Amino acid sequence: MAQTENIFGMHAVLETLKNNSSVQKIYISDSLKADRKKQILEAAPNIEVEPVKNSTLDKMSQGQNHQGVMATIEAYSYASIDEIFAKAKKQNQDPFIVILDEIEDPHNLGSILRTSDAAGVSGIIIPDRRAVQLTPTVAKTSTGAIEHVPVAKVKNLNNAIDDLKKRGVWIFGTDMNGTKYTQWDAKGPVAIIIGNEGRGISPLTKKKVDEMLTIPMVGHVQSLNASVAAALLIYQGFNSRQK
Repeated sequence: MAQTENIFGMHAVLETLKNNSSVQKIYISDSLKADRKKQILEAAPNIEVEPVKNSTLDKMSQGQNHQGVMATIEAYSYASIDEIFAKAKKQNQDPFIVILDEIEDPHNLGSILRTSDAAGVSGIIIPDRRAVQLTPTVAKTSTGAIEHVPVAKVKNLNNAIDDLKKRGVWIFGTDMNGTKYTQWDAKGPVAIIIGNEGRGISPLTKKKVDEMLTIPMVGHVQSLNASVAAALLIYQGFNSRQK
């Protein structure tokens, strides 16, 4: 039997209904407003819809903000690195890849997915151990971007980076010392590594980097949330690729 996931929230569920054919069932709170209920029903004409009490959805979502609607889908599948390159080709652009080195917070991954979708990132690569995977919380935080940005899960991140280099991809990392990120020219095939929330990029992975980028900080706190740092770097890459 296929594994399933529950996703919740109006935007996340509607986006999933548009782009994911594996929705199995939808739960709607009895307190959901009529216009929102109509939106869901129109988007899911051939899917079983079960009205439930709001308290039931509270339990199913483990107290998170479900906004009165939840969908059960087959567990999220992962892309391959080849599929990330195929997406770049379809976009008629050189690959623009985000590599996440043991990001642990699902909200960070969800936010990075959302930024990546907005900036036309070709795909994201994550390790299959000691890192957050695609979960309902990630899907909720991404507000539907999880349906549009391919995520490849690899056994060994350093081997994956070696593979990217063989394909002509330049690898950039983030560190306290490096080139000011606003000087980054991300034209051509590139990948940017975002390190773990506390440890940063692992020492072995740092050795794979072609150039380090730094985000200058003048305040007392000398670090940024991983998703904030990723957003700054992704949009610098996006802007430089538009010139």
